[in-house]
Amino acid sequence: MGENTLEFSDAEFEETVLKSDIPVVVDFWAEWCAPCRSLAPTIDALATDYSGRVKIGKLNVDKNPNVATNYSVRSIPTILLFKEGQVVKQVVGIKSKEEIEAIINEYL
Repeated sequence: MGENTLEFSDAEFEETVLKSDIPVVVDFWAEWCAPCRSLAPTIDALATDYSGRVKIGKLNVDKNPNVATNYSVRSIPTILLFKEGQVVKQVVGIKSKEEIEAIINEYL
């Protein structure tokens, strides 16, 4: 995981994501998921590019099933963009860095 990439969990999700004063991108993933692993470098690069403007991180669905269930994450990778505690965008599957940037920039 990149140095700017956060790791979210069930325990602190409300505090770090829902109560955030800046937009938050959450990548729902699992270690066994090959597409998730191939998306990881993109997430790390975005976390660096948007550092200080957007929180970007990952949530392991195997270790944190509550949040994944609450947001009906049925397939991974799934990316949710939160703004002011609400999901404003959901993307399922592998997307390019440019596609994810366009989504983030829409809500900045």
